[in-house]
Amino acid sequence: MKQPSYVIQKASSDKQLQDALAVRKAVFIDEQKVPAELEIDEHDQPESGTIHFVAYNEQQPVGASRLRPYAPGVGKVERVAVLKSERGTGLGRQIMIAMEQAATELGYANLKLNAQTHAQRFYEKLGYEPHGDVFDEAGIEHIAMVKALR
Repeated sequence: MKQPSYVIQKASSDKQLQDALAVRKAVFIDEQKVPAELEIDEHDQPESGTIHFVAYNEQQPVGASRLRPYAPGVGKVERVAVLKSERGTGLGRQIMIAMEQAATELGYANLKLNAQTHAQRFYEKLGYEPHGDVFDEAGIEHIAMVKALR
């Protein structure tokens, strides 16, 4: 089977945003049982300054994430989601690289994220370091992680 060739885009149209939200719904709401009112929040509003990313395989949305301003010089990576059918293909890593490039272009010196603990190794391999104690968010254990971009 040939490796899928993904296209990762910043969501610049309503359709792309809806595609990103559909992936997040499939992963977080349907699969992980996160309540919809926690998954979709104020950072998903158009005026929030959040950049949404959507990954396509052919024309199908298969991955999503968002990057938002957190503090001066710090961006926050959130809602990194890959459909079950695409896990293990390297798509998550490709999404993270695209977000880090965008963050660098925006002038962020550091990125922060709250990783689900089962994904902690994934982020560590990308250079993120755990910070603080494990905490509960939406009934799922998380750990804060940080990475310096330069």
